[in-house]
Amino acid sequence: MTHSRRDFLKTSAGAAAAAAIGSRILSAGEAFAATRSTPGDPAVRALMQVALDVAKSGGASYADVRVSARRQQNVGTRDKIVTGVGDTDTFGLGVRTLVDGSWGFAATSNLTKDSIATVTRLALEQARANRASQLKPVVLASTPGNQIGEWASPIKTDPFTVPIPEKVALLLAANEVAAKVKSVRTVTSSMFFLKEEKTLMTSDGSYIVQTIYRTLPSMTVTAVNDDRTDFQTRASNDVAPMGLGYEHVLAAKLAENAERWANDAVQKLSAKPVEPGRYDLLLHPSNLWLTCHETVAHPTELDRALGFEANYAGTSFVAPPADVLGKLKFGSTIMNVVGDREQPGSLGAIGWDDEGVKPTKFDIIRNGVFVDYQTTREQATMLADYYRKVGKPVKSYGCSYAQSWADVQFQRMPNVSIQPGRNDYVWEDMISQMDKGIAIVGDGSFSIDQQRYNGQFAGQVFYEIKGGKIVGMLKDVAYQFKTPQFWGSMKVIGGPRSYHMGGAFGDAKGQPGQSNAVSHGCPPSLFSQVNIINTGRRS
Repeated sequence: MTHSRRDFLKTSAGAAAAAAIGSRILSAGEAFAATRSTPGDPAVRALMQVALDVAKSGGASYADVRVSARRQQNVGTRDKIVTGVGDTDTFGLGVRTLVDGSWGFAATSNLTKDSIATVTRLALEQARANRASQLKPVVLASTPGNQIGEWASPIKTDPFTVPIPEKVALLLAANEVAAKVKSVRTVTSSMFFLKEEKTLMTSDGSYIVQTIYRTLPSMTVTAVNDDRTDFQTRASNDVAPMGLGYEHVLAAKLAENAERWANDAVQKLSAKPVEPGRYDLLLHPSNLWLTCHETVAHPTELDRALGFEANYAGTSFVAPPADVLGKLKFGSTIMNVVGDREQPGSLGAIGWDDEGVKPTKFDIIRNGVFVDYQTTREQATMLADYYRKVGKPVKSYGCSYAQSWADVQFQRMPNVSIQPGRNDYVWEDMISQMDKGIAIVGDGSFSIDQQRYNGQFAGQVFYEIKGGKIVGMLKDVAYQFKTPQFWGSMKVIGGPRSYHMGGAFGDAKGQPGQSNAVSHGCPPSLFSQVNIINTGRRS
């Protein structure tokens, strides 16, 4: 079982440390609480105050402390068996210090007064060492400070209260339904859950407690033809991971959808191989979210554009900022993209980021033109001249995040979403507008260059469209593009009723690497004359 903050302190040296902190520290904590009601555990607040006091006395102009309890659970099955059950938890504290314009960070799982003081001094030493090689001092955008509050994911059922046998039974029942479809060879299914309770305390007076949940049910069906010369798969990735509880598993209706996914896999065996060429292309949100993630969200991370970050996803063609902000034609005039960490149920939803900034919705692309990057407090000041020129305040968009207490926070993408159009078209409406084309449902394999400029994406299910109707299924389909030309070819976009969120649990970035969870909402979108290739296996 995971530890609560109180349980940890009761069952470890943390309890003795809290008692031994002394009247000076406790008085500081009490003075902090006296001005307004504060959430969370008083003993944890007192321990965090130790780090802030040591940081301040050691010369830090700013410091923040995070205490986090993080629990993950995986349940996996294949056909009629359980392939694995994993349940892990971790608990600790990380402290970040800013000294003479340079960052330092250190962390510990030993929550005693001495240990916390020691790691804070290590963070101070690291900051001073970093200053020796840093060309410019870090400058932070101002914040209101004194942010006091609590936030929690809007769940109905805590997934960790649901017994493992009940979860296994649901998965095996879904497998059984899919396995009954002729030519289905293998069915795998799983559930993944995360719960993170984290507390942030900053030297500018903020104290924030947040409880975050994330949930993903999934299934993959593999079908094999009679002579075993071909196999095809269908993943359930039209069911997206969400920042919800166990109710999301039930809403996914794995058993009810299993037969449909199985039939899709079987139909792909006899589907017609696509003829390469240029086609009008209709992308379902369950496919388009990934294209948005790779070609819009990653290249508009400011650290990539500035060349500070190149791990996992490379740098960015959306650079340099002075040449592209407010000038780069990223897509057609009907393309509008926003960043936010507010959408209820999204993976990126929070009340405050890991710098105590309350995030706001902001434009990234407006009417096809690139207008802003994703930023943290440090990054916002790098764009100060542009913001002043266009009349925007120099402030962070709340994009600071660390995957655990043991990792330093840095810029991570928020939910980056394509806004629906004014005409409330749904999927069927858009198919009816196509004379000759291809429609794709679900995401698949992809390849993209290190500046996010040239790409090739596949999917799960491919439909041939003629005369405004689906006439059959295709296979071996992938679409190729150059990013601005692709988004510039967007000619019809779905409306609010067709808006759907996709997302990923494991968006990796940084060195050492960290993983972020993020959602991308979008409506179905129709693109003109996209290059389609055949990816089929050839003997």
